[in-house]
Amino acid sequence: MAWLRLVRWRNLVIIALTQLMVWWCVVLPMSPQVLKATNFLALMLSTVFIAAAGYIINDYFDIKIDQRNRPGSVVLGKRIERKNAIIAHTLLNGLALAAVARIAFMAGHPEWMILQASCTIMLWLYSTTFKRQFASGNIMVALLTALTIMTLYVYEPALQQGRSLAVWIIIVYAYFAFVLTWMREIVKDMEDMEGDAAEGCATMPIKNGLAFATRFTAGLSILAVIPLGISGVTLLTHGRALMSVYVLVLLALPLLVWTIYLLRGKPTTSHYSACSRALKVIMVFGVLALLVHKFS
Repeated sequence: MAWLRLVRWRNLVIIALTQLMVWWCVVLPMSPQVLKATNFLALMLSTVFIAAAGYIINDYFDIKIDQRNRPGSVVLGKRIERKNAIIAHTLLNGLALAAVARIAFMAGHPEWMILQASCTIMLWLYSTTFKRQFASGNIMVALLTALTIMTLYVYEPALQQGRSLAVWIIIVYAYFAFVLTWMREIVKDMEDMEGDAAEGCATMPIKNGLAFATRFTAGLSILAVIPLGISGVTLLTHGRALMSVYVLVLLALPLLVWTIYLLRGKPTTSHYSACSRALKVIMVFGVLALLVHKFS
């Protein structure tokens, strides 16, 4: 159980579900050339392994911060030895690269592996350096989240051969993954502000204050709400009533309500924690929208 907590198993499930939905609803109907079931499973496991390794190394370098912010949930150094965590981190990254190496070499494109190798390096740099810097750490995590979707585009030649609707769906999902993850990372920084400040971090809430960070996050939310609203209305005018209702009622409206709640709530740790959890729920609904698209 300690290991499951360390690798944030719930987040790993969301990552796997996201890739599975995009593959099943967008890539599979195209009769993929590379990402057939076995290869896709290997790619998905690679993504999950890299993410799990990233969570481990993040906790490894954040022990002091986590002991201040959430001492009751710290397992590294208590229930799991630090040296075992490093071994697991190395093993997971090795398995991840081995999984995609098979796909890349079979397809005759070993350069595809650069994407996964870059992600492992970025996660290490994030944990050791960028997490403590202004904005760059948040943007890096948001970019890595978007790459979990764009990876399918890299590894599937059929997507690169002009299927405009499929490519458009992947780009749109990558965009929303980027924006919503960036928002959630800032909210988490607001939640962890006390411990981060004590360790000399220069996150947005510490450098510019909670009020600025809140308004900035709300601005990012509007960058998601407006396209969702336009999409919902456009879908309705094209006879896609079910999809339109889903987008407007389960995505755009909750995100708008979330923004108001963020702005009006008291600047407390519990408030930001609730905002973070609610945003994760909205993200899950966003992933499940692909099912509505597929069957409607």
